[in-house]
Amino acid sequence: MKKVNICLLIITLGCAFFTILGELDRGIVIVLKDSSIVLTASLPFIVNKIFKGKLNDGVTFVWLIFIFLAHYMGVILELYNEWEGFDKVVHTFSGVLTAYAGMLFLPQKVDKIWFKVLFIVSFSMLCAFLWETFEYVCNILVGGDAQRVAETGVNDTMLDMIVAFGGSILFSLGFYMRKKG
Repeated sequence: MKKVNICLLIITLGCAFFTILGELDRGIVIVLKDSSIVLTASLPFIVNKIFKGKLNDGVTFVWLIFIFLAHYMGVILELYNEWEGFDKVVHTFSGVLTAYAGMLFLPQKVDKIWFKVLFIVSFSMLCAFLWETFEYVCNILVGGDAQRVAETGVNDTMLDMIVAFGGSILFSLGFYMRKKG
């Protein structure tokens, strides 16, 4: 899994690098926005270096897939603007991915399947909340309207969280059926 993660990181950074080279004439703000993927994609490796390998490879995998979808395809390739449903696909997938990450953080001593399912869904919803909060704070600090508040009010943010919830429920149903066997 470690090799898969390194390959994903190289693919993500390589794609971003070539895209950035093609956008050098669009101005420094675009180049900086697109270059920020270097930090976001590398974050699990940085955290593991600082905390001596505390993140497992599954969490790193989830993070890299999400960053490729959300940051590279959504932000850099601007699929959020080009395809209206892309945002909801990414948030649904993020619900599945963060539910998977929640499964990786399950307390080992707990045997109750319903607690595990509740933990997985709650972890996923915490991640959705933190992401939407991050977008909100970025909007305040640097301007912009990542949450499309001017256009939709709170509808975009609420739908993002609802489809993430749906993704976490789908994952949790699969988890439940596998455990009940």
